[in-house]
Amino acid sequence: MVILGRLRNIANYRGFILGSVQREFQSKYRNSILGAAWTVLNPLAMILVYTVVFAQVMRSRLPGSDSTFAYSIYLCAGVLTWNLFAEITSKAQSVFIDNAGLIKKINFPRLCLPVIVVLNAGLNFAIIFALFTAFLVISGNFPGWTYFAVFPVLAVQVLLAIGLGMVLAVLNVFFRDVGQFFSISLQFWFWFTPVVYPVKALPAEARGLLDWNPMAPVIMAYQDILVAHKLPQWDSLLPALGLACILCLLGMQLFRKRAGEMVDEL
Repeated sequence: MVILGRLRNIANYRGFILGSVQREFQSKYRNSILGAAWTVLNPLAMILVYTVVFAQVMRSRLPGSDSTFAYSIYLCAGVLTWNLFAEITSKAQSVFIDNAGLIKKINFPRLCLPVIVVLNAGLNFAIIFALFTAFLVISGNFPGWTYFAVFPVLAVQVLLAIGLGMVLAVLNVFFRDVGQFFSISLQFWFWFTPVVYPVKALPAEARGLLDWNPMAPVIMAYQDILVAHKLPQWDSLLPALGLACILCLLGMQLFRKRAGEMVDEL
């Protein structure tokens, strides 16, 4: 009931949330000549670099695939989705500290702030992923109806990211080393996840360690859909989903118990 009440409060402040998302998006390009066009140009440049460098210049090939663009698509599928996870968790873990002035001056549900983080990251990701999808269509690598399996995988990923981000956000208010430690850990986590290398390239003993990485099956699910054009192994996502639910509940509980103290610490 407590969680439902908090969700209801957030829904009542949807105007504040949407206005904040709009302001942040506009502020990125306020003094830019090309303005919001950079939202398209930056990811487009990244996709072109991956395609030209790895597919045309280096002639990189993904093991088990004869497609010219297979490795470029593999990289994009991993990097784009990992960047979404990294953006949500990184911004969420400092969201209360970054908005300390707003929290002290205005009375509003503090949980609106993590929601704003997710929507901002989601908006950026939607634009980037739309361009990537267009590339898949133009290059003849669109996976067909299998493509829509991306959305439940995305839901698991976002739930995991915001759950972890919420826990870190509360802890970071009281222990500022948490944010610094997580920034370093995220770099190691990236290379411990099969984003730029296929799992088959790892030694057999190292593959077993991936079972402890909740992001590994998520990234591999995207790669199955977008590269192999097949449905992911849904049962492999259950541990990540379970952990995501636990982290979300833990984050809400921590916030509920420490909300009053957090204002004094900010």
